[in-house]
Order: sequence, then C-alpha cells, then structure tokens
Amino acid sequence: MNNPNHTTPVDLSRFADDMPKAWWKKLNLIDVVFALATLSLFAFGALKTWHLMDYYEVTILICGALVTVALAWFWRPLQAVFTCVALLSVSSVLLYQGQLSRGETVFGLKYMLASQPAVMWMSVLFVLSTLTYWVNVFLDKSILTWLATRLAYAALIIGFTALMVRWHESYLIAVDVGHIPVSNLYEVFILFSLLTTAFYLYYENHYKTTQLGAYVMLVVCMAVGFLLWYSVARGAHEIKPLIPALQSWWMKIHVPANFIGYGTFSLAAMVGFAYLIKYVGTPYDALPAAFRTNKNDVPPADLVRRHAQKTRIATIVLWVLGAALFVEPLLFRTGMNAAYFSTYWAIYFAIGLTIVGAILMMRRHLAAKLPDFEVLDDIMYKSIAMGFVFFTIATILGALWAADAWGKYWSWDPKETWALVVWLNYAAWLHLRLVAGLRGTFSAYWALIGLLITGFAFLGVNIFLSGLHSYGGL
Repeated sequence: MNNPNHTTPVDLSRFADDMPKAWWKKLNLIDVVFALATLSLFAFGALKTWHLMDYYEVTILICGALVTVALAWFWRPLQAVFTCVALLSVSSVLLYQGQLSRGETVFGLKYMLASQPAVMWMSVLFVLSTLTYWVNVFLDKSILTWLATRLAYAALIIGFTALMVRWHESYLIAVDVGHIPVSNLYEVFILFSLLTTAFYLYYENHYKTTQLGAYVMLVVCMAVGFLLWYSVARGAHEIKPLIPALQSWWMKIHVPANFIGYGTFSLAAMVGFAYLIKYVGTPYDALPAAFRTNKNDVPPADLVRRHAQKTRIATIVLWVLGAALFVEPLLFRTGMNAAYFSTYWAIYFAIGLTIVGAILMMRRHLAAKLPDFEVLDDIMYKSIAMGFVFFTIATILGALWAADAWGKYWSWDPKETWALVVWLNYAAWLHLRLVAGLRGTFSAYWALIGLLITGFAFLGVNIFLSGLHSYGGL
C-alpha cells in the first residue's frame, strides 16, 4: 500500500466564507460601536499612563488598539471576549482603588478578580472544557457541544483578564516594577494556553467541528498542569521586578509574536495526532481512495494485511511519541531523585500515559467521530503556516532587540540556535508541502515530532543550556 504523502490538494471551498468585494460592507452597527469603545478605552489608558511611555511604546499602544479592532471585525466572537475582558479588568481596577493590599481583603478580588485567583479559575475552566469535549465524543449531544465551547470561551475571558489585572498589579507594587506580564515562565504559560485555545476556537467555528477540541485541549491541560505546579511549588505567581535585559519595549512585541508561533505549532501537532488516530482507527476498506492506491496490482488481501501491520506499528509509535510529550516536562528540572518522581510529576506522567493509551485503545470509535482527513490536513497546514509567519517575525524582532541590548544581531546563543532549529523544521515542512505536495501520515508525524522540538526550544534551552537567554529555572 502506498502512503499518500504526495496527493493532490483537496478542494475545501465548502469551508470558504462568502467574502464581499469591499471589507467595509461586512461591518454593522455593533462593529462600529465596538471599534469606537475600544479606541476610547485605549485612549483613556494612554492618557493615564502617558508620562510612563516613550515614543515606541505609544506606537505599540496605537497598533495594539488597531489590531484589536481588526481582529474583532475579522472574527466577531472576539468582540464578546474583548468586551468581557475589558469589563472584568476595569472592575478589578476599581476594586483595588490603587491599593494592592485590598487584594487580600476584598471578596471580589481575593476569590475572583485578583490575578492569581483568576488564573486558578482559568485552569479549572480549561480542565472542565476538556472533560466536556471528551464526554461529547462519546455521547455526541448538542448541549455538550455548546457547553464545551462556552467553557473554553469562559477560560479565555478569565485568563486574559488575569493577565490584564496582573499588569495593573505590577504597577501597584511600584511604577518601576510595572511591566507587561510576559516576562517569565509563569506568565508565558498562561499566554500560551490562551493563544492555543483562541486559535483552536477560531478553527472550530470556521470548520464547524467540535470533535478536535478533545485533542487540542489536551495540550492546554498539559500547560495548565505545569502552570499549577510552577505556581504552588515555586511561588512563581509572585510579581518581581524585571531583570535589566528584559527592561525594554521590545518585549511587548517579541514575546507575543513568539507565542503565537508556539501556540499554533502545538495546535498543529495535536491535529496531527488526531489525523494519525483517524488513520490507525479506520479499516482499510473505509480509507479514502488516496490511501488505497494500488500501483503494483497487489492482491487486495495483501493490501489489507499490510495496512494492519502499518497501523500496529503506527500505534506503537504514537504511544511512544505521546509518552515523550508527557515525559518531556519531567526532564526540564535538575536534581531529580526518587522523591521527585514519587510526587506531582509521577502522577502527571502516569495520567499522561493513561490518556494516550486509552485514546489508542479506542481508536476505532474515535476515528469515526473525527472530521475528514482533508479537513484535518487543512487545519494542520494553516496552523503551521500561521505559526511560521509569526515565529519568523518574532525571530527578526529578537535579532533587533539583541542588537539594541547587546550590540549584535546574532551571537549563536543556545536560545537563538534552537529558535533557528525550530524555524528550519517548519520551513522544511512548508517547503515540502507547497513544492512537493507533502501530505498524509508523514506530514502528521512531522507536525507531532515538531512539538517535541518546539518544547525543548521553549523550556529545555533555558534550563539546560547556559546563555544570554537563560532567564528561567525550575
């Protein structure tokens, strides 16, 4: 049996929007009101903090306002998300009344709207959303579909609120301590979870499928598991002054762009995992014609037997890759011992292995529930393409930041080197897809392995390899 890794692109026009010739013809009164309210809110914030910003930060603020409006016009559900985040954030600011100590005494702050309680609520909502997505895989009820998606949106709202409030809290500590909350592992893990979820919800809305949520939200839950441990065991939720290397406006644009790349690469990996589950769980006779091309006139019985052998091997490979994704965080720590493995991370790893094993055992049932191969392939491609664009931008911005901070654009620092490895990995994936028509199981495996590479570039380099970018430690 030939593997369809060089098939002809599939027509997915049924998922295309009916775009009018002029974008402004799509706008309605709600769009205009949202834009005016957003620009007014940004202007008010600028007036309040004008004395703290330089020319570059004012430019970033103006661009941020315009991008917020453009995103909400492009994907209208974001209007509700941004509105709720703004209302909750402003409520928190009003409750603080300029005194950080009120976070421990005011009920609404202590149990809901202070940054740390909000992060805890976000984590609970992400877990509940994931569980609901999985229950819906088996029950297939419209009410569960609605609930799982709404829980994900709720997590998105409360998570972005947590970041906004944390930003305000940093300035309540002291003006010179205040900074955008993307400066350490705790903050960027929150950002990673939110961006991955936001991109998934867009694709869910665009392709009208909720079955992928069960898979994509697993990587978000992995991040939440790390986040909770990092917060409780290391007290990482405490706001601390920035080290000198991070005291720059470059951080406001470099880090978010980087994590759009990380989030979409992770999304693509989980879609690739779902693609492979569909492949190993689908009987040979039910596979699309591209998978059953018989160029050498092999007897049908032999084709079925070969497919069974390939799927057995693929199942083992998937279990190993899944185990590697869950074991990777265990390696990102020094001084591991028996006590370390007997506590939190041992449970984390055991749960991960159980989840991967259960998915593989139920692969036939799960395969029937997943979208078509063409849809999965298209989401995987678009996610990697989007991530590659933003990761490229982030790398360029990082080089400019390095020139500003250290006097040279590139120094082959370990973080820079591994960023290049990640970039080359996805550049090769996209090149083979666009030039050679690479598709099928091979591209899905590649996307899944890419998450291991990205994970090491994200965490492992900071911890194991010393260098100018070694800001994190576990």
